[in-house]
Amino acid sequence: MARDDYVKINIGPSHPAMHGTLRVIAETDGETIINADPEIGYLHRGVEKLGEHLTYHQFIPITDRLNYCSAIANNVSYEMAVEKLMGLEVPEKAQLIRLIMMELARIADHIVCIGILGVDLGAFTPFFYLFIQREEIYEIFEWYNGARLTNTFGRIGGVEADLPEDFEARWNELKPNLLKAIDETDKLLTHNRIWMDRTIGTTAFSPEDALNWGFTGPCLRACGVKRDLRKDEPYCLYDRFEFDIPVGKNGDVFDRYWVRMLEMYESIKIIDQAIEMYKEMPEDAPLMAKVPKVMKAPEQEIYSAIESPNGELGFYIKGDGSDKPYRIKIRPPCYMVYQAFPELVKGEMIADLIACLSSLNIIAGELDR
Repeated sequence: MARDDYVKINIGPSHPAMHGTLRVIAETDGETIINADPEIGYLHRGVEKLGEHLTYHQFIPITDRLNYCSAIANNVSYEMAVEKLMGLEVPEKAQLIRLIMMELARIADHIVCIGILGVDLGAFTPFFYLFIQREEIYEIFEWYNGARLTNTFGRIGGVEADLPEDFEARWNELKPNLLKAIDETDKLLTHNRIWMDRTIGTTAFSPEDALNWGFTGPCLRACGVKRDLRKDEPYCLYDRFEFDIPVGKNGDVFDRYWVRMLEMYESIKIIDQAIEMYKEMPEDAPLMAKVPKVMKAPEQEIYSAIESPNGELGFYIKGDGSDKPYRIKIRPPCYMVYQAFPELVKGEMIADLIACLSSLNIIAGELDR
């Protein structure tokens, strides 16, 4: 068939699976995708440029709006970058509180990804099982700092407050229900024949291709590459905890789902250990480093990154001696992964395009910035 005979289909941005912010122009031969051209920018807000006009503290709420499914990870990643630029030493108790909140945010983020993946493939029930627990996690966030989704968590140099006295009791109340919801989702999906047919082998990627395209996070680990900054370049005391790094084999939709499922169990293990460590710390242990009221960064540049729920989230910051950054550049995991989208879906069916997009967990807030 001549190329002129291929049919172009416009998918999104006004499409339930495209989140109102993504558009793909797919060239098709029947149901088969010959080529896909993703278009981004529908949620571009000039986030990095904004950073040049705000003080270091004022930029923290802006980071909420990157991956808004796990805003706390964005906040901490940015705060750590500024602390590296300023040479600040964050107290251990503050690092531990950050770790606990980031792992809760990781679980909440994975819940969104798996729940929406199920909805996009016609499996609606797990969405309800999981989202109840996500709400409980957001209740904890609100209980701690008064915000559910866009948390503006922490401060440069530490955290604004200690954990509430009955935090452990609240966690012990949430944990069994969370484990039950994950187990129920596993029973409903993992060995479901329809789920397996829709996800196994769909948009598979090799480890070499994933590395060449700059994949990180669950999408990279689904390809069998055991790379996780929490282990490889530890921060926030992660090197003191026992946890595994789940990996997949084929790098397909199923493995992206399965790696996230296992990572939720690992996050629960980390939180349990962190609470035990927290109980051994003095009640009056400091929560903040000594930070000047007017923060002026030295004339130097740094890069700092964490393992966010979606992968490596890094901030490059250049200071010029003033109270505002000269330059901020964000390395969002979604951008690297979405680059490979045409390669991933080429030769697949149109229905698989939706499954692929959901399994990559593309968040336009951090993709467009």
